[in-house]
Amino acid sequence: MAANIMQSVQNGVDTLAGAVGIQGSKKQQDMARDTKDYMDKNNRLTTDYGVKQSNTDQWLRVVNENRTGPALLEDAAGREKIHRFDHERIPERVVHARGAGAFGTFTLHESAEDVTNAGILTDTSRSTPLFVRFSTVLGSRGSADTVRDVRGFAIKMYTEEGNWDLVGNDIPVFFVQDAIKFTDVIHAGKPEPHNEVPQAQTAHNNFWDFQYLHTEATHMFMWAQSDRGIPRSYRMMQGFGVNTFTLTNAKGELHYVKFHWTPELGVHSFVWDEALKLAGQDPDYHRKDLEEAITNGAYPKWKFGIQTIAEADLDKFEFDPLDATKLWPEEDFPVRYIGTMELNRVVDEYFPQTEQVAFCTSHVVPGIGFSDDPLLQGRNFSYFDTQLSRLGINWQELPINRPVCPFMNNNRDGQGRHTITKGTVNYWPNRFEATKPATVAEGAYYDYPMKVEGMKQRLLSKKFSEHFNQAQLFYNSLSDHEKWHTVKALAFELDHCDDEVVYNRMCERLADIDLELAQKVAELVGAPIPQKAGRPNHGKKAKNLSQMDFLPETPTIATRRVAIIIADGFDATAYYGVKAALAAAGALPFTIAPKRSPIKSSEGKEVKPDHNLEGQRSTMFDSIFVPGGAQSVETLRKNGRALHWVREAFGHLKAIGATGEAVSFIKDACALPAMTFSESGDVVESYGVVTASQTTPQSFKEKISMAADAKDFVDAYTFQISQHKNWKREMDGLADMVAY
Repeated sequence: MAANIMQSVQNGVDTLAGAVGIQGSKKQQDMARDTKDYMDKNNRLTTDYGVKQSNTDQWLRVVNENRTGPALLEDAAGREKIHRFDHERIPERVVHARGAGAFGTFTLHESAEDVTNAGILTDTSRSTPLFVRFSTVLGSRGSADTVRDVRGFAIKMYTEEGNWDLVGNDIPVFFVQDAIKFTDVIHAGKPEPHNEVPQAQTAHNNFWDFQYLHTEATHMFMWAQSDRGIPRSYRMMQGFGVNTFTLTNAKGELHYVKFHWTPELGVHSFVWDEALKLAGQDPDYHRKDLEEAITNGAYPKWKFGIQTIAEADLDKFEFDPLDATKLWPEEDFPVRYIGTMELNRVVDEYFPQTEQVAFCTSHVVPGIGFSDDPLLQGRNFSYFDTQLSRLGINWQELPINRPVCPFMNNNRDGQGRHTITKGTVNYWPNRFEATKPATVAEGAYYDYPMKVEGMKQRLLSKKFSEHFNQAQLFYNSLSDHEKWHTVKALAFELDHCDDEVVYNRMCERLADIDLELAQKVAELVGAPIPQKAGRPNHGKKAKNLSQMDFLPETPTIATRRVAIIIADGFDATAYYGVKAALAAAGALPFTIAPKRSPIKSSEGKEVKPDHNLEGQRSTMFDSIFVPGGAQSVETLRKNGRALHWVREAFGHLKAIGATGEAVSFIKDACALPAMTFSESGDVVESYGVVTASQTTPQSFKEKISMAADAKDFVDAYTFQISQHKNWKREMDGLADMVAY
């Protein structure tokens, strides 16, 4: 159908060109010289210099049946494929174009000298400055923050031994095993080439066509379609190094390592309707959220951890630890937390800092090295290469990229050269013995002498061929509401695919993960409903895969944005009491009213709201509170936008609080049979909605004790905020009963 429409459009264009005469015809002829038909079935893949290629899925490398070795630089076709891809955009990043950054520090609490001699991981007296850039992957620089996507989590640490760039994501695995396929997965995810649609989305034919045909992507797309794909905040998402690196200690012993960042605030996400609306209402939500927290002194913090495997143990597992589409289950490989990252300063100017910062996975310091992870091997080439298009050959001289330790070499000249180097020679060896190579004792980088054996082939070792066990493990480990969100996410994505082949195939693929999952999605998208699992689900689970495993150790509402909705005649006692309690607990209260002009309480006190009801939406806040006051509530009851605020917050599973006359307002907005509300002096909590019909000045206190069974209004309400969302409200079907 779609193909027929496109052909009709093209025929119309051809007819029009003929009608306008010679100019249209000549232009078509002129353009025809540079036009090629990718869909011609006689085509075969070639290099840019015309040589046909039999395999563009694996890099040329040293490999045998049991071990995957290093990639070879002599693979001209592989280098050309990534080289051309790296230079496709000028000057915007090809991927991770939209980002936000901040400065901070890394502090080590426990030395890891048993596995590495890297100063940053062994010297607990240091405070290492760093810069972090968070980003989406697929969208352009002008796209929205809250789209469903993987998030970049890249850190440049300015250590005493040089820069260490840990360039990762908020998801621990990736779509492809071999870097040579990175071009294809990104091309498939980017806007389709014929019409540049859609922007910053994977909900289209090409992306899911690739996911089906490239089975190694199965594990990753399950993570991306889970709640991990729509984080509430950069400050509330994990970070992972993704690839397998190596650590070498003072004894010359090698360990393989995975790096982890875990946020102190817990791991939290939006619900999908919330993320969709925010993309239009406040497309800069995440970058503003990061700046707001730091500016308010609520510095985001992450625990830094490592997973390690001794060199001799690498081949002892059913999967290959060098496979970037696999994680290392924490039951077998515990995360050892040894440090903390804190972000404590916003950027001074976006372009020279956040935009011009450039990361390279190949930038490591002594004591840290590279495994034969085939994705990492290609990234080490690609990241360095891609900076040339954006920033020029001297990109490392830019202030944000420059190391803080002394640096000197024989690199000279080139566009944008800033350094002035005095001396009469610029080479080594020289007759003056000037700027000689360092020894290992002086801190020179040490390359671990790793044995390599195998045949020169375009292959991966046999353990790389299993693609479904961990996809099942991830799905099995999710909570019930996370599983339901994954169903709905997949249904949304595949509903946007208009090619039946694509969504029918993908429902078949989901049956390789879980039959019930496949059946639910197939019913929603109109595909044939699978009756048999493609492969049995092994039923295994693992810890710390569900976001529910990462709730804060103690309940907190720090940095939570709370909207207090008032109108003329509001109850000042409840307003000021709750606002003070929220602020004392580190939350960020905002006053919202029908107008931004001063609002008078029932006692005549004036308050200037932060925003009006039309200028903001409930999506921009974690919770709403409505104090009583007969006149205020009567005004809000007649305001459709105020009712919408309450119903939307309810539908998005947020904590809602109300006192006095406002209880009836909330009850009318969320009038459902299963809900209960306060009718006396008792505090009632029902599906995250906390109400108290009768309050006194003593009902509001700044010192709070958050608890699930709290009898005090402030304690009960703040506890519900600390839970992020009331998932029971969704799972019992209440959220679907309210129009928002």
